[in-house]
Amino acid sequence: MELIEHPPILRVPHIPDQVLYMWIVMAVLVVVAVVATRRLQLVPSGTQNVMEVILEQFVKELDETIGHDGRRYLPLIATLGLFILTSNLMGLVPGLVAPTANLNTTAACALIVFFTYHWIGARKQGVIPYLKHFAGPVPTLLKPLMFVIEIISHCARPLSLSLRLFGNMMAGHILLAIFFFMMGLDGMLGWALSGSLGGILIGAPATLIMIVFVVGFLLPLKILVALIQTFIFCKLAMLYIAAAVEEAEHH
Repeated sequence: MELIEHPPILRVPHIPDQVLYMWIVMAVLVVVAVVATRRLQLVPSGTQNVMEVILEQFVKELDETIGHDGRRYLPLIATLGLFILTSNLMGLVPGLVAPTANLNTTAACALIVFFTYHWIGARKQGVIPYLKHFAGPVPTLLKPLMFVIEIISHCARPLSLSLRLFGNMMAGHILLAIFFFMMGLDGMLGWALSGSLGGILIGAPATLIMIVFVVGFLLPLKILVALIQTFIFCKLAMLYIAAAVEEAEHH
């Protein structure tokens, strides 16, 4: 990646890039939250209106997935969703780093979901009864086998959550980096500015075509992927919580 990508515009010695930009994302979200709630109005406008629309979508999904009681998990789901979405979108800005394009960040988010939904299930049902449900409604002889299979299945969930988000963000980041490299002074634009006949006849049109392609197609596609991946992560987190709650209620 270092061959085709310039280093981030902001770096602090001894602090990994993904950690630094994760702090920036958190600072941005804190500022937005302060601005949105500073002067609450009955008829919202501006930032308050935007944030209310976004939070209403989270509430709607929680109602559909878990039920009305799922609203108690709004702080967890909305915080994860806003953090992941802002991190994803940050990767679209040249010179910035998407924290979610690093496996450590996505794994941390996935582990939060993993431990939280197990804690919810264990708290509702009790630790031992909650562990028993992993054996499932099968004959007694098959319960040990089913228990092991279920444990493996649950352990694979954070792996799936983290790798899916990381893979999509990293792939998009590499694709954008390749196009920026090809369009830049080391690529077609530099060739066109060299004043050679080939640069004027081929480099300049190629640069223009790539700019149109990136702005008109690639960036909108990346924004769509950022939204979809945020939705998938939050939806799966809701489904895991819903499954833990339902299993607890069945017992």
